[in-house]
Amino acid sequence: MSAPDSTLIPPESDRRTSVVVLAGFAGLAADGVDRAAAALRETPGTVVVRHDLAQLREGIVHRTVRSATQHHSAVLELAHGCVSCTLRTDLLPLLCTLAQRESVDRVVLALDSAFEAEAVCQAIEHVVVTGVVGRLDGPASRDVRVSSILTCLDAAVWLADATGDETLAERGLAGADDDRTVAQLAVGQVEFADAVVAMDSAGDGRTDRGKLAAVLARLVPGAPLAWVDDVRELTPACVEGLLERVPAGSRRGRIFDAHAPLLRGRPPLTSEYGVELVEFAAARPFHPARLHEALDVLFDGVVTARGRIWLATQPDEVVWLESAGGGLRVGGAGRWLAAMSDDELAETDPERRVMAAMRWDERFGDRDVSLVILVHDADPAQIRAALHWALVEDEEMRLVERAPDRVAQWEDPFGEWHADPCDSDETAALAVEDGKSPRGEAK
Repeated sequence: MSAPDSTLIPPESDRRTSVVVLAGFAGLAADGVDRAAAALRETPGTVVVRHDLAQLREGIVHRTVRSATQHHSAVLELAHGCVSCTLRTDLLPLLCTLAQRESVDRVVLALDSAFEAEAVCQAIEHVVVTGVVGRLDGPASRDVRVSSILTCLDAAVWLADATGDETLAERGLAGADDDRTVAQLAVGQVEFADAVVAMDSAGDGRTDRGKLAAVLARLVPGAPLAWVDDVRELTPACVEGLLERVPAGSRRGRIFDAHAPLLRGRPPLTSEYGVELVEFAAARPFHPARLHEALDVLFDGVVTARGRIWLATQPDEVVWLESAGGGLRVGGAGRWLAAMSDDELAETDPERRVMAAMRWDERFGDRDVSLVILVHDADPAQIRAALHWALVEDEEMRLVERAPDRVAQWEDPFGEWHADPCDSDETAALAVEDGKSPRGEAK
């Protein structure tokens, strides 16, 4: 039995239990998550669930379940100390169990900073939950729906975190085998949000509110933003009021694949405080060696970049590019429609086929380059020039069309997977499967 499609069910008629996800990086943002959770649990029928992953590497997780009147805690011992195991073996079954209780109207997930809200929502939607008494096996999304994602950030340091290249391990927030960067987590938490709380308690003028607001308006357009000078301002009225302002068409935990529109909502397309969205599109492929050299332009003064690229040496494969701060990953995102068989085409999203038909080329089909880059301290003209230089030239384009076997022999630094910086000891792979989230599953 498949889960109902929440995009087709009006919220007022959806009988599944509502789930609010609270996310925030370590430090002040995590304090905001705790305070917001305490505020939300004052509403009758609300249960707050938190998994403390501080001892995860030892295979120990502390779980608390709280309402306005009750408090339960448990210590979980896991055979494999990882975030994925915590999700699959405890959090998802717990959601299904709580959803069966008539006394529970809403579950609030106060995420440990090691959790990524997108990975949690993807697990709710797709991972089959087994062994819950009185319930048929199936994904948790049969019983619960994500009603909103609220992210807290430390306004004084978030932009520096989001544009740096430090890893979580270097920050002391993860083990040496975790290659995620601080920027990846900082950007990802906010990009997935339906509402944002900017904690600005420094009080020393370190925060450029105008610039940060301009970045947020382009990263999560339409998401209501609350500036908070003191964590005590996160009262029930404040937090509930912020969630009520989430627009009807907000993301609400939906996972977009690599072929979804890159610009969602209505972000400002003008420059403000040096912050600007740069769009780059081309109807010819990149030369892989030149693109590899040109990508340095995406590291300095750039918050994030993402999009679909056409590599001359990989004519059948859609390549997904995604960056956060000083780190960038490239991976496969399925096949171009023009390279698919009739049977494969029949299985693709109809909306994708319609959008591709609007720009179809009789020689190359739907193959193209489409990137969106969010800059905060970089020259958009320089970025466009570098990317344009990396495209194949006219003579090379004739080879792409007439001699693909020769083109396939060109140097291709990307290979199957690629991550920058290139001299990293870890060869991080961004597994992007057709029809799934560009970020893949976290573990």
